[in-house]
Amino acid sequence: MRPVSRQQWLLLILSLPTQSATARMRIWRTLKQLGCAALRDGAYLLPATPAHETAFRELAEECGREGGVAWTLSTLAEDQRDTEAFPLLFDRADDYAVLLRSWKETGRSLTRLKPSELSRVQKKLRRDYDALRAIDFFPTTASADAEAAWQELTARVERVLSPDEPRETRGKVAKVDPDEYRGRVWATRRRIWVDRVASGWLIRRFIDKQARFLWLAKPSDCPRDAVGFDFDGAMFSHVGDRVTFETLITSFGLDEDPALLRLGSIVNSLDVGGAQVPEAVGFEAVLTGARERLGDDDALLDEMSVVLDSLYVHFTRDAQADKRAGRKK
Repeated sequence: MRPVSRQQWLLLILSLPTQSATARMRIWRTLKQLGCAALRDGAYLLPATPAHETAFRELAEECGREGGVAWTLSTLAEDQRDTEAFPLLFDRADDYAVLLRSWKETGRSLTRLKPSELSRVQKKLRRDYDALRAIDFFPTTASADAEAAWQELTARVERVLSPDEPRETRGKVAKVDPDEYRGRVWATRRRIWVDRVASGWLIRRFIDKQARFLWLAKPSDCPRDAVGFDFDGAMFSHVGDRVTFETLITSFGLDEDPALLRLGSIVNSLDVGGAQVPEAVGFEAVLTGARERLGDDDALLDEMSVVLDSLYVHFTRDAQADKRAGRKK
């Protein structure tokens, strides 16, 4: 671990009356969630950030309301020894080891769990992982190893939940002539989910406004004259770390549109476990509900296209606002 030069720290010192057991437990849980290092009973350390300063101030106020006393101090390490020692107090290697053990246990039971159970387990593990990463202030090789293990577990889960999910191919995404893809039949696996829904919307909205869709029981049913997408052997599918939606964006020269790139990050997050995106949870919830209500893929694509249209307008507005703010600077 590299030593941190003149890192500024926040120190919270607090004392609560012995009879305040409930308040003591509540404050202790908050300190744990913040990722504090305990120097001794009642003395807690965090790297100095505005968010941590606010959190310590709120804890100090709560301590006062419970009849205790608290002080928040800003400090620097006195010498090189402390400069090197303080970050070590936040070493999360043991915590990552606990996560890895739970992931291995989940991996052994993948095929025994029902899809709904497996999906719930995956979401819980994701929450636990995100909570640990949020307090991993000084990442080490343990965090890199955990990220690799998480990607592997996510891929295994997705293969169980979606056995026909396409495997990524290597190489560059080829550019195509958009004029050759007008008025075509586009084919993909039926019971469409995130990537296929978003890809269908993209095709009809930006690539082929007269597109007709064919929902396949299995990829081998794809007619020769149809444009296949999002299955192994399809003309457009996963390439490297790109999902099909992102491959289509690049192939058709749409990658200068920041709103489409934002949508791509949502699809990547939900489809292959990519970086977490705030809007992804809401999109997944809407799609899950719509998929349960609508048994017809055409109806599902129509309904979710309205959602994607709205997100596209929202992201376009954000991009335009960012551009205007950049010009003012």
